[in-house]
Amino acid sequence: MKVLCSIFRSTKKQGMYLYVPREKGLSELPEALLQLFGRGEHAMDLVLHEERKLAQEDILTVLQNLKEQGFHLQMPPQEDDYIQHLPPELLNRNDPV
Repeated sequence: MKVLCSIFRSTKKQGMYLYVPREKGLSELPEALLQLFGRGEHAMDLVLHEERKLAQEDILTVLQNLKEQGFHLQMPPQEDDYIQHLPPELLNRNDPV
């Protein structure tokens, strides 16, 4: 099974991507999903098939979701609890001027 797929990047949540069949785009998605996802920015188009490797997702799961529900939502990777995020002013404090 081959699917020409458009991938959109979420404007609300970094690392969240939405895979949809290219011919349908975002027009037929549930309203609740669009509210969660935000305005989608087109990232790329890919031809998906069983042998293709994806960086973060299992290709068979993506293809099955595209077939059954018309989209696949890739959630951002979970951050480890031990990682602390510092404010930008602390990250740049020792940078040369």
